[in-house]
Amino acid sequence: MTITLTILFVTAGLFLWGKLRSDVVALIALLSLAVTGILSPAEAIAGFANPIVLMLAGLFVISGAINQTGLAKTLSTKLLNTAKKNELRLFTLTMIVAAGLGSFMSNAGTAALLLPIVFSMTREADLSARRFLMPMAFSASMGGMMTLIGTPPVLIINNVLIEKGYSGLGFFTVFPIGFILLLAGLFFLWNSSNILKKNEKKRSSGFGEAKSPTELMREYQLSENLFRIKMNPKSSIIGLELRELNITRAYNISILEIRTQSQGTGAFFKSAQHKLADADSVLQGDDIIYVTGAFADVARFASENSLTLMDTTQAEINKKAAAFAMKFDDIGIAEAVVLSSSKLVNKSVKESGFRNRYNVNILGIKRKSEYLLNKVQNEKILSGDSLLIQGTWTHIDELDNEESDLVVVGKPSEEASKVMLEHKATTAAVILVVMVIAILFNLLTPVVAILAAALLMILLGCFRNVEAAYNTIRWQTVVFFAAMIPMATAMDKTGTFDRITEVVLNSVGNYGPHAVLASFYFGALIFTMFVSNATSVILFAPIAIQTAQDMNISPYPFVFAVATASVMCLASPYASPPNSLVMSPGGYSFMDYVKVGLPLQLIYMIIMVLVLPLIYPF
Repeated sequence: MTITLTILFVTAGLFLWGKLRSDVVALIALLSLAVTGILSPAEAIAGFANPIVLMLAGLFVISGAINQTGLAKTLSTKLLNTAKKNELRLFTLTMIVAAGLGSFMSNAGTAALLLPIVFSMTREADLSARRFLMPMAFSASMGGMMTLIGTPPVLIINNVLIEKGYSGLGFFTVFPIGFILLLAGLFFLWNSSNILKKNEKKRSSGFGEAKSPTELMREYQLSENLFRIKMNPKSSIIGLELRELNITRAYNISILEIRTQSQGTGAFFKSAQHKLADADSVLQGDDIIYVTGAFADVARFASENSLTLMDTTQAEINKKAAAFAMKFDDIGIAEAVVLSSSKLVNKSVKESGFRNRYNVNILGIKRKSEYLLNKVQNEKILSGDSLLIQGTWTHIDELDNEESDLVVVGKPSEEASKVMLEHKATTAAVILVVMVIAILFNLLTPVVAILAAALLMILLGCFRNVEAAYNTIRWQTVVFFAAMIPMATAMDKTGTFDRITEVVLNSVGNYGPHAVLASFYFGALIFTMFVSNATSVILFAPIAIQTAQDMNISPYPFVFAVATASVMCLASPYASPPNSLVMSPGGYSFMDYVKVGLPLQLIYMIIMVLVLPLIYPF
């Protein structure tokens, strides 16, 4: 028991430290349990065959198909449009739509989908986006407590109940919980979100609205780092592909665009000769190239390669702000927010592969109130960063559709043809409905129904190809679950669960089941402030069931309390992906989450302790 608890506390410490990815920490814990002999090799790898892991992978694919076909976006936009400019109606619909989508999609995917829609709606209605974004993120988590597949913690308690010999959950067993959360949250957040609205000017980060390309140019002061260079037919780099020159590494600058001298003085005017620079681009003697970087680096590149730097005086550089009143017909710029679970986190810009995969450039990074523009290729990308990306509108839209690690803010679809598989939206809807019916009426077990639905999404063309479907799976999350599940096995095997159950009963057992229920809710709530909600449920659910067995009462209220407390951890921007996703776009501070989320958490705790035993009796 001592070794198991030591490994558990070290694991929690590593989660809290945050320097290692969660899946790596989980694998370290798993190997530690195996090396110390607490788990046999078969027990250690059993998590990878657990139904939860298979269902998670399938749900990622289903969620990705709903996004890829435009089904969720179309329904959300049409529904929110009915609110017109009525603030209360739009607020209510935003929360309902977020909860509805969150009951079938991942909460992070729901928030990422609704983020640009909410920006657009609030801008058109002349309302504060700050008042809407945080409640929208909270609602996405509320929706997870409405269905069996809404959030991993519900899947976990379902699996644990079955393993302990109890009946599994139906598809809508937890719906009353989610409905109560949404109803209470709607009333509370409509009033408390005024705090965010009142503090808008004081706390605004400059990212309160989706911005036009011209506004982004001004905000990032792009013209101050953008220079024109006239090619020389006699230069040694003429006729060479850009990949051969390795300019970024040698000079810390990037060539953004190439156009001929005959196209005038504007930077990005529409032209047949106007093209985005890529690895295959070949420089010709009559080209003018546009480069971004520090002035000294740009000047050195021009000098060493016998080229002419056209902007050589400070006066010319200052006048470029007027010269770059650009038309964004073919090539545009947009802002994209990096998700907390992104594979891009801690990678440098040059390692991101954006230029190779999507033919777009990262021109700058906005980190809180700081703008990073010089030598941006070497900057590491952090969670919550806003990236200024440049490319053709088609390529930006492709990135928006296919890249699951960030969300493009704004309306690039209004500037270019949005490439989505909209003709497959009906197919995705039918598959989703059939899957729900199969689970609801016990025609198939949840794992079989989910995997079958995911496979049908692929076979019936809801993705461009199989690779696109695989790319929707967040393997970090899948591996994390597979590696953490054996921790519960180790705690059960070593008697740790029995010991903790004994402590709980000796402490609060004499005060009755409501007191025990409150202690589990509060414990899971506090624990989730420092680790993921999945970790909390994996550890607390077996203890809750064991405690209920010792008290000779039903375990369902206890496990539902653990799941609810873990999912509805709202007082921190880092407690869940939706919370962290809206932090930078909404210009929120940590204290904004405390002021709004902490009171709501306490309200939920009081309500659940009173209501859960009524819905699911002891």
